[in-house]
Amino acid sequence: MGATESLLGLEAWDDLVRDNPVLASLEPDVEALLVRRTGGATASSDVAEHWIVPIDACYRLVAVLRRHWKGLGGGSEVRRAIDGFFDDLRTRSRSVDRQGDPRR
Repeated sequence: MGATESLLGLEAWDDLVRDNPVLASLEPDVEALLVRRTGGATASSDVAEHWIVPIDACYRLVAVLRRHWKGLGGGSEVRRAIDGFFDDLRTRSRSVDRQGDPRR
Protein backbone atom coordinates (compact mmCIF):
# COMPACT_ATOMS: atom_id res chain seq x y z
CA MET A 1 0.00 0.00 0.00
CA GLY A 2 1.19 3.53 -0.62
CA ALA A 3 0.27 7.05 0.36
CA THR A 4 -3.40 7.84 0.81
CA GLU A 5 -4.82 11.23 0.02
CA SER A 6 -7.41 12.56 2.42
CA LEU A 7 -9.45 15.44 1.13
CA LEU A 8 -11.26 17.84 3.44
CA GLY A 9 -14.60 19.24 2.46
CA LEU A 10 -14.23 22.75 1.08
CA GLU A 11 -16.05 24.25 4.06
CA ALA A 12 -13.61 22.65 6.52
CA TRP A 13 -10.62 23.81 4.44
CA ASP A 14 -12.04 27.33 4.18
CA ASP A 15 -12.38 27.41 7.98
CA LEU A 16 -8.73 26.32 8.36
CA VAL A 17 -7.53 28.98 5.92
CA ARG A 18 -9.63 31.67 7.63
CA ASP A 19 -8.02 30.79 10.98
CA ASN A 20 -4.53 30.29 9.44
CA PRO A 21 -4.10 32.62 6.43
CA VAL A 22 -0.63 31.23 5.69
CA LEU A 23 -2.38 28.14 4.27
CA ALA A 24 -3.69 30.21 1.37
CA SER A 25 -0.11 30.24 0.04
CA LEU A 26 -0.01 26.46 -0.58
CA GLU A 27 0.67 25.59 -4.21
CA PRO A 28 -1.91 23.02 -5.37
CA ASP A 29 -0.44 19.61 -6.22
CA VAL A 30 3.03 20.87 -5.18
CA GLU A 31 2.78 21.57 -1.45
CA ALA A 32 0.91 19.95 1.43
CA LEU A 33 -0.01 20.64 5.02
CA LEU A 34 1.70 17.94 7.10
CA VAL A 35 0.40 17.53 10.66
CA ARG A 36 1.94 15.37 13.37
CA ARG A 37 -0.15 14.72 16.44
CA THR A 38 1.45 13.04 19.42
CA GLY A 39 0.53 12.71 23.03
CA GLY A 40 -2.36 11.47 25.06
CA ALA A 41 -5.50 9.51 24.47
CA THR A 42 -7.66 12.61 24.06
CA ALA A 43 -7.43 15.45 21.58
CA SER A 44 -6.95 17.93 24.42
CA SER A 45 -3.78 16.13 25.57
CA ASP A 46 -2.33 15.91 22.05
CA VAL A 47 0.60 17.96 20.87
CA ALA A 48 0.39 18.99 17.24
CA GLU A 49 3.10 20.23 14.91
CA HIS A 50 2.31 21.62 11.47
CA TRP A 51 4.43 22.15 8.37
CA ILE A 52 3.92 23.32 4.83
CA VAL A 53 6.08 20.90 2.87
CA PRO A 54 6.75 19.89 -0.71
CA ILE A 55 4.65 16.86 -1.69
CA ASP A 56 7.84 14.79 -1.97
CA ALA A 57 8.38 15.17 1.80
CA CYS A 58 5.09 13.36 2.34
CA TYR A 59 6.25 10.55 0.05
CA ARG A 60 9.55 10.38 1.97
CA LEU A 61 7.55 9.89 5.17
CA VAL A 62 5.58 7.08 3.50
CA ALA A 63 8.88 5.47 2.48
CA VAL A 64 10.12 5.67 6.09
CA LEU A 65 6.95 3.92 7.26
CA ARG A 66 7.13 1.21 4.62
CA ARG A 67 10.83 0.60 5.15
CA HIS A 68 10.73 0.27 8.94
CA TRP A 69 7.23 -1.02 9.84
CA LYS A 70 7.21 -4.42 11.52
CA GLY A 71 4.17 -6.44 12.61
CA LEU A 72 0.83 -4.94 13.60
CA GLY A 73 2.02 -2.00 15.69
CA GLY A 74 5.05 -0.97 13.68
CA GLY A 75 7.63 -1.56 16.38
CA SER A 76 10.21 0.64 18.03
CA GLU A 77 12.35 0.86 14.89
CA VAL A 78 9.62 2.65 12.95
CA ARG A 79 8.98 5.05 15.84
CA ARG A 80 12.69 5.99 15.91
CA ALA A 81 12.68 6.44 12.13
CA ILE A 82 9.58 8.65 12.26
CA ASP A 83 11.13 10.72 15.06
CA GLY A 84 14.25 11.10 12.91
CA PHE A 85 12.19 12.23 9.92
CA PHE A 86 10.49 14.94 11.99
CA ASP A 87 13.74 15.94 13.74
CA ASP A 88 15.25 16.54 10.30
CA LEU A 89 12.16 18.47 9.21
CA ARG A 90 12.41 20.70 12.31
CA THR A 91 16.11 21.34 11.63
CA ARG A 92 15.43 22.45 8.05
CA SER A 93 12.31 24.50 8.83
CA ARG A 94 11.62 28.06 9.78
CA SER A 95 8.80 28.97 12.11
CA VAL A 96 6.05 31.36 11.03
CA ASP A 97 2.86 32.58 12.62
CA ARG A 98 -0.65 32.02 11.25
CA GLN A 99 -0.19 34.88 8.77
CA GLY A 100 3.12 33.52 7.50
CA ASP A 101 5.29 36.10 9.24
CA PRO A 102 8.53 34.81 10.82
CA ARG A 103 8.29 34.07 14.52
CA ARG A 104 10.71 35.71 16.86
